[in-house]
Amino acid sequence: MKFIHAADLHVDSPLRGLDSYDGAPVERLRGATRQSLIALVDLAIEQGVALVIFAGDIYDGNWADFRTGLFFRDQMVRLRRASILVFIVKGNHDAESQITKQLPEVEGVYVFSALKSETFDFEGLAVAVHGRSFPHRAVPEDLVPQYPPPVPGRFNIGVLHTSLTGREGHDTYAPTSIDALVDKGYDYFALGHVHAREVVRESGPRIVFPGNLQGRHAKETGPKGCELVTVEGGIITAAEFVPLDVVRWHYLYLDASGLATVDALAKNFLARVGELIAGARDRLHAVRLLVHGESSLHRLEAEQPGSLAAAIQAATQDMDEVDVWVEQVRLELRSPLDRVAAAERADAIGEVVRLVDAIGANEADMKAWFAAQLGDMRALPSGLADADPNALDTDAIRTLLADAEATVLAQLSGIDTEERAK
Repeated sequence: MKFIHAADLHVDSPLRGLDSYDGAPVERLRGATRQSLIALVDLAIEQGVALVIFAGDIYDGNWADFRTGLFFRDQMVRLRRASILVFIVKGNHDAESQITKQLPEVEGVYVFSALKSETFDFEGLAVAVHGRSFPHRAVPEDLVPQYPPPVPGRFNIGVLHTSLTGREGHDTYAPTSIDALVDKGYDYFALGHVHAREVVRESGPRIVFPGNLQGRHAKETGPKGCELVTVEGGIITAAEFVPLDVVRWHYLYLDASGLATVDALAKNFLARVGELIAGARDRLHAVRLLVHGESSLHRLEAEQPGSLAAAIQAATQDMDEVDVWVEQVRLELRSPLDRVAAAERADAIGEVVRLVDAIGANEADMKAWFAAQLGDMRALPSGLADADPNALDTDAIRTLLADAEATVLAQLSGIDTEERAK
């Protein structure tokens, strides 16, 4: 017997702000959650699995219209036509209280009750599946103690949407412990809620967060997909992760130290991206790039803002038979500068360097100075939280300060050069 374990599909999750990106492959990005589910159904049929388990958050919240629900239902019909059983627990995003629209049920697709834990027992497959859906978005209590005992003579699977003992970046829902899961006596725990894949326990029981099926933004990087598990004689004989994402997100750190030209930067970027996409050239690769280090490119960017991002964008045009979209280019560069010598100068350049050194000498004073420059600026909407200057940490403030210094020094150096030429 084979089964697939997936979670956190977030079908039709709204990807806000894409229209503001020039050249963004908007339709491919917005359709990625659907295409990854189609790929899962294709895999299930191809592998002849007996059942598919969804451990919560199929949807991202209440449907904007019926098209989202109809699409998912259509994929469930495809599975049932192949005689594949489906088991679903509802998580915090698609809890009973979250999804208000209704469609006819699909026979053979089992949705666990939100009122109590349940067991679906299939003698012919020698498998029993246990679970409980979320009644509402916030479930602060441990649900595991109420899960039914294992069914003798069956391969027992527990399906649970949970933060377990806590995971960074995820709200605490249905918290529980590894010991509590082990004590249930099941053979496999299919978890959901955490978007990064994690094998919590290899065996006795095997406990897995498969991660989400499709990364949705630059913080959900790397391969995304499902677990394909083979059971023989009540024992797991094979378990593998199968990537199903159609868009793969990457956060790339590029050290520009020693790079002096945009051509050198472009070549370095192409080499690094080539390493990232090796073995997955059939996907759209979305890259957020951080260029850092000490380089004369910092001065070039100060003189001609946008030069480095344009060079990176141009580099992607030279890539053959692969789709790469650079979502964002962030710069944390420093200009080569003998600060001690510059600070001793009696001109405007020395004054700027001394001022920047004074501002950054004490973290608390620097933060206070930065806050004073913001004045009465209002906080940005939640969708723009990453760009809110009020939320910047010390390192980000130092980067902005270095950028400002480089811009001013570039201008002053240009004036100095002109004066000497006269």
